[in-house]
Amino acid sequence: MTTPDTTGCPVSSRAAAFDPFGEAYQRDPAEALRWARDQEPVFYSPALGYWVVARYDDVKTVLRDNRVFSPSIALERITPTPPEAMEVLHRAGYAMGRTLVNEDEPTHMEKRRLLLEPFTPPQLAQHEEMVRQLTREYVDRFVDSGRVDLVNAMFWEIPLTVALHFLGVPEEDMAKLRRYSVAHTVNNWGRPKPEEQMAVAESVAQFWTFAGEVLEKMRKEPAAEGWMPFTIRAQEQAPEIITESYLHSVMMAVVVAAHETTANAAGNALRLLLENRPVWDEVCADSSLIPNAVEECLRISPSIASWRRIVTEDTTLGGVSLPRGAKLLVVMASANQDPRRFDAPGEVDIRREDASEHLAFGYGSHKCLGKNLARMELQIFLEELSTRLPHMELVPDQEFTYLPNTSFRGPDHVWVQWDPSRNPERTDPGILDRRRPIKLGEPSKKTIFRRARVDSLHRETEDVVRVRLTDVSGQPLPTWAAGAHVEIEHGGLARRYTLCGDRDDKASYEIAVLREPGGRGGSRLIHEQLRVGDDLVIRGPRNNFRIDPAASHYLLVAGGIGITPIIAMADELAAAGRPYEIHYAGRARSDMALLDRLIRDHAPQTTLYPKAEGARLDVEGILVDAPAGTQVYACGPDRLLQALEAASEDWPDDTLRVERFSGTAPTLDPKVEHHFEVELTDSAMTVQVRADQTVLEALRTANVDVQSDCEEGLCGACEIPVLAGDIDHRDSVLTRSERAHGDRMMSCCSRAAGDRLILRI
Repeated sequence: MTTPDTTGCPVSSRAAAFDPFGEAYQRDPAEALRWARDQEPVFYSPALGYWVVARYDDVKTVLRDNRVFSPSIALERITPTPPEAMEVLHRAGYAMGRTLVNEDEPTHMEKRRLLLEPFTPPQLAQHEEMVRQLTREYVDRFVDSGRVDLVNAMFWEIPLTVALHFLGVPEEDMAKLRRYSVAHTVNNWGRPKPEEQMAVAESVAQFWTFAGEVLEKMRKEPAAEGWMPFTIRAQEQAPEIITESYLHSVMMAVVVAAHETTANAAGNALRLLLENRPVWDEVCADSSLIPNAVEECLRISPSIASWRRIVTEDTTLGGVSLPRGAKLLVVMASANQDPRRFDAPGEVDIRREDASEHLAFGYGSHKCLGKNLARMELQIFLEELSTRLPHMELVPDQEFTYLPNTSFRGPDHVWVQWDPSRNPERTDPGILDRRRPIKLGEPSKKTIFRRARVDSLHRETEDVVRVRLTDVSGQPLPTWAAGAHVEIEHGGLARRYTLCGDRDDKASYEIAVLREPGGRGGSRLIHEQLRVGDDLVIRGPRNNFRIDPAASHYLLVAGGIGITPIIAMADELAAAGRPYEIHYAGRARSDMALLDRLIRDHAPQTTLYPKAEGARLDVEGILVDAPAGTQVYACGPDRLLQALEAASEDWPDDTLRVERFSGTAPTLDPKVEHHFEVELTDSAMTVQVRADQTVLEALRTANVDVQSDCEEGLCGACEIPVLAGDIDHRDSVLTRSERAHGDRMMSCCSRAAGDRLILRI
């Protein structure tokens, strides 16, 4: 049932009941908003007076666009402060203003560029030894105790000490700072009870005064090390950008930002890993998994659950009209578990190759400056604990509690226990000298893999072999959805193959590989050299060819080996009871892979077109007969896909979705291509792109970091937003309507049609 509230906003019963301060949201924000991701991804909460945004794409849209969705309310108190508490703040001269997190453009980027240097990897690397030493000292204190609260014993104090060291703030009054930071969180994002308001205000006022005193001390040592002295020196050089009021505000805000988020992230991560014991055991056995384990923990259990924006002009988000002035609560914790973006989002998979595409650090020009310092600390914590206490476990039946607020989330306590007599260092002191290199930045996708074993080889046709793979350690494999592929690396070659087996079989993956005599050697190696029992490397699964659950009918078209994603889609649709039909073309029945299973499981829905029998797939005919609301999915040779594209030209945009097994982007010929330039609005720079250079290559040369994977226009990892300019699209990812919108491009292959593009990066 939906009724309007007093503002006229439509409110469903679930939206009316939403309470971000309630137990369900505090315990698990993503689970508390599962209903919203499925049914009402943008909804109005009358209790908050905010629109809540729950899906990944919508949250990313908001975070990306700082003009339409201003960050100016990020530090606004979500619960009104009573007059008597305001008087306390007023007497202290409290005047919290703009900082990097709540500043609009262009002022935000002007400050960010001035203050960025201490956050660069070479500068952050200088702090590694200090973080390692602190972590070793704190673990030394309790390693032989057998029981400890990790939050109180290390997770709160180490990040605070690191934050103060990084900022250049004296390490005095640490206990006082802890109380202050909690009060700051409750003041801005919590809902303190009336009787608590005065105490919170007193602590916030004291924090403001303390921040001013520390700032004055630092002014007397302008050459001191740390980000705050660096900022003070920047003010001297650019007082019109770094103002006096800004210094005081950022001094207060950054202590919380640099400390509390990392402390909470550490508690979230250890709880998550120890609750998933096989995953923890894998981390303990192989420290190379730690960087991506950190990313997966940040994805599933981020320390910043949500953030706030305000709409600056009437707009539409997720199909919902939002008026100018609408306040948004964008819930990254929910977005990070959106099945439209992540396969099996609730599963903890520390080999998930797209884990780092989480939104735990935000996105766009306001992405967390300190993200790589946090990554460093979390990696070192996991390395030290997994090396010295691999046998620790959560104390049974403990209750995990959280400070009630909308945005900052971490357990108050994480109690663990272990048998000190089993500490590995007692029998092998040498483990204390082992070190794993710290990864500053997102893990490379090439370093994220699992080892698999060839369990069986089955000859589907003369030229197609079906390969069954299992995990070498016998662990369950990650869940996947129809359309997903994995990358197989063997014999020095890496190739992508679509998964086509039983999605409910967690013990194995199946792929079908066509021998391609004119290919690059990958299929020939699998056909001629692969044997049962061979070990190989797999990456993924990754999915760029998902089924749209909103369609009323599905038309599945396959040509040749293109049956692999199509049969998986048919399995998924059949299991969901959705209407579908399959059209499968091939040279002859004997050449059509997976035919026996297709007939066994989908005979009533399947029409075959073996060319040897004179059967011909009439592309226009099958489209003409399709009912309204049909979504078409196709995979096969380019001529088939081109025929479908031509025949569906007059259909609604994005009715046809295709997957190609090879990129369509041509090799760059400088005699044919032209030079152009790209303006980067968020970086305030212009980059020249040579005729023999991709946009991605030009950006990397300019030290601008852009994600990528296949670099063939197939995977979508290198997508960047385009603000202006005509695009020469050469990828196989974007749909017709997405290309027509002209607001994104794949930087690995697509180019400017003219002389200039304006990009939002």
